[in-house]
Amino acid sequence: MNKKAVALLEQWDPFDVGPKAYAHEIVDVVSDLQRLDHPTDLAKRIREIYEQSYKLWIPIEKCVQISYKLLAIKYEAKCIV
Repeated sequence: MNKKAVALLEQWDPFDVGPKAYAHEIVDVVSDLQRLDHPTDLAKRIREIYEQSYKLWIPIEKCVQISYKLLAIKYEAKCIV
C-alpha cells in the first residue's frame, strides 16, 4: 500500500517544481494516511503539510481529489489482506 501511495504522490505536483521535490511531504502524508479514514480530514492534512513546506496554498478541492485516490489505495490493500 505504501509503495502505491508514494508512487501516486510522486506523480502529483501541485506546485510544478518536479516530482522528486516532495520527498518529506510524501512521508508525512503516507504516515497520516495510516490513521485517517475520511477524505476531508486527509485533504486538510495534505494541504497543511504542503503549505508548511512551501508557504503556498493549495485549493482544498485538489487535496480532496488526491485524498480520495489515496484512500482508494488504502481500502484496496485492506480488502486484499
